[in-house]
Amino acid sequence: MDRRRFALPALALVVLAGCGSSDDGDDFSPADVEFARQMIPHHAQAVEMAGMLPPDGVSPELVELAAAVEDAQQPEIDRMTAMLDRWGYVPPPLEGGHAHEMAGMLTDDDLAALDAATGAQFERMWLTMMIEHHEGAIAMARAQLDDGIDPEARELAEQIVDTQEEEIARMERMLG
Repeated sequence: MDRRRFALPALALVVLAGCGSSDDGDDFSPADVEFARQMIPHHAQAVEMAGMLPPDGVSPELVELAAAVEDAQQPEIDRMTAMLDRWGYVPPPLEGGHAHEMAGMLTDDDLAALDAATGAQFERMWLTMMIEHHEGAIAMARAQLDDGIDPEARELAEQIVDTQEEEIARMERMLG
């Protein structure tokens, strides 16, 4: 048997493993898939944090900010889920696994401490934690912009950087 016949196809498979193409012909990279698979649970935690606001004892500005976070990030979760589907990947579970190890993610203890806080203490903790959370998302989005190739994923990463940098500035003013 001539082993050289198999060398080129095997090499082609190794080279192509680094990139992909969805059924509709869109090219995507491992960085695009990683971005969506990590950002979905990251955004889900921000939506969870937005839902943790107590019914009273916090400023109207925090209530407005939390609503803006939820209103922006849930549609982005849906959009990234659709991207993964288009690329032939299953979205990650929204909870569990090693999601807490991603940049800016809160631990269960962090969430419990936030849940136990009230009034001004809750507001300060929420703002501080959300700033850190947003900084993690921005780092992930910048990694996408460095290595991703899918135009929709890159557009979303740019949107995340812009929106969350603005929100960080707002939260720093609120703490200030």
